[in-house]
Amino acid sequence: MEDTGHNSRTKFKKVSLWQLTWHRFCTNRIALLSGIILLIFIVMAIAAPALEYLSGQNSSSVNLLDRLASPSTTHILGTDELGRDVFLRILHGGRISLFVGLLTALLTAIFGTLIGISAGYYGGWLDAMLMRITDSVISLPLLPLLIVLAAIDLEKVGLNPAIANSPEISLYRIVLIISLVGWTTVARLVRGATLSIRERDYVLASLSYGASHTWIMIRHILPNTISPILVATTLSVGNIILLESVLSFLGLGIQPPIPSWGNMLTNAQELIYESPMLAVWPGLAIFATVIAFNFLGDGIQDAFDPKVLSQQEK
Repeated sequence: MEDTGHNSRTKFKKVSLWQLTWHRFCTNRIALLSGIILLIFIVMAIAAPALEYLSGQNSSSVNLLDRLASPSTTHILGTDELGRDVFLRILHGGRISLFVGLLTALLTAIFGTLIGISAGYYGGWLDAMLMRITDSVISLPLLPLLIVLAAIDLEKVGLNPAIANSPEISLYRIVLIISLVGWTTVARLVRGATLSIRERDYVLASLSYGASHTWIMIRHILPNTISPILVATTLSVGNIILLESVLSFLGLGIQPPIPSWGNMLTNAQELIYESPMLAVWPGLAIFATVIAFNFLGDGIQDAFDPKVLSQQEK
């Protein structure tokens, strides 16, 4: 009977590991509040077309007779220099900025994970080559590099003029450009974790039983590197949104008529004295989103900390 109880307790501990992690995250009030704020932002951004329909307004319709209107029941945050509803444009801009941040973070996580696992698992000349490439990318001045890449004329690289000048292409170009240089943090973290995991007994046992290297990386290495991948990806979303906003502010990012928080700031800078709130609202949205993602990443890092988990398990 005692052995059965001991086995059930051991099984419970194994099953409750994710519950313990979740409990640890929930005790971090700042991280939990940040997650709730981000969830509200994401839900409102997704619901932007529905809110636009219910309000009877159009975020892209121009009404010069109602330009720079003060907040009212019709326009919660007023209107901009072209008479467009600022609140709806903030929501639509959030759709673009969050889409760019989340998609780019996902792509950088995938690419960085592939680089990190390959370098850490195989080692040798492959590890040396991949890490030197990583060091080279890290050493590049990030913002000037992004500005140069974003300023490239796509027509001159052979792209169809209709596609090259479409507003949608600027969206995917920003995602691609930031993804090309944003994978280095994930790659280094995953490589470090892989170097430790590949020497574990269960990995060596799998090799002795004839398991393939691909199977070992997928079955043993990848699941045990989820923690650094998740933390690095969450922390990177805020920086990506900030980079996209900077490029859009400089006129090299998301191009009108597609709204983003960055190009909304660009349009507002000429009216900063006449209507300062046009710059305040998208600025606050960027600030709150970036800070919330950073706090969320810190909370996830603490929740996955093995020292904290082991102390709570005891």
